[in-house]
Amino acid sequence: MSGQTLSRTGQSRLQPFEQAPRPMVGYSNDYQAGHDTGLHRHPRAQLLFAIAGVLRVTTEAALFTVPPGTGLWVPADMRHAVRMDGAVQMRSLFLRADAAASGPAAATVIAVSPLLRELILTVCGEPVVWDSRGPIRLVAALVLHEIRRAGTRPLSLPACRDPRLARVATALIADPADARDLDGYATVAGASVRTLARLFRSETGMSFQQWRRQLRMTEALARIAQGVPPARVAAAVGYASVPAFGAAFRETFGTTPAMAAPKR
Repeated sequence: MSGQTLSRTGQSRLQPFEQAPRPMVGYSNDYQAGHDTGLHRHPRAQLLFAIAGVLRVTTEAALFTVPPGTGLWVPADMRHAVRMDGAVQMRSLFLRADAAASGPAAATVIAVSPLLRELILTVCGEPVVWDSRGPIRLVAALVLHEIRRAGTRPLSLPACRDPRLARVATALIADPADARDLDGYATVAGASVRTLARLFRSETGMSFQQWRRQLRMTEALARIAQGVPPARVAAAVGYASVPAFGAAFRETFGTTPAMAAPKR
């Protein structure tokens, strides 16, 4: 994880949103591709959401991919860094402790329904101190209802902290289509096959094959959400045939790549 921290400018810009007297406030900002916030935390829970672009969020425990149509719930005071994959139009929410009780206890990718999307945009269009007697209070209450009922999405990868394991993870993230098995990564890692297999199980709770498959599927959904054709996505994440890719995608996400693609 990056050792950087959120700049003083960023901290001061966010302070009104982190200290607002309302249970929920919206925050809007657009970022250039590749922008990295560095490691930071917020005193309030946050729902990270982008109407365009993909968010790559790193915590001490996991790596999250957040394409449009999903949001990442980040509990209060959780250290995290956000990198923008492509130009990102972020529209997120900060939630006071009483409102945050509606969300998950841990960092979680949730499905953002069309209704929740419009509610988020509505809150983001309000001032930081919105009229607590006006209709926006009903919108805020409906946001909490939608967060409580939102489904989750398997778009996280357990972090690989051991340096030997991290070298393998870095290589795979750079090229998800890399077909080498653990034998092929032993030299990269500087460890034996047996040691690598043990480390994957102990650190991630997954086998090497399971971790790589999860990586490929999260990368696939991110690219599908950006409008990349399924055939190109299949090749980019290591599938020799589109039908095999489609079957794996359906098993993971319960839908087809075509159905997950952005509507024109």
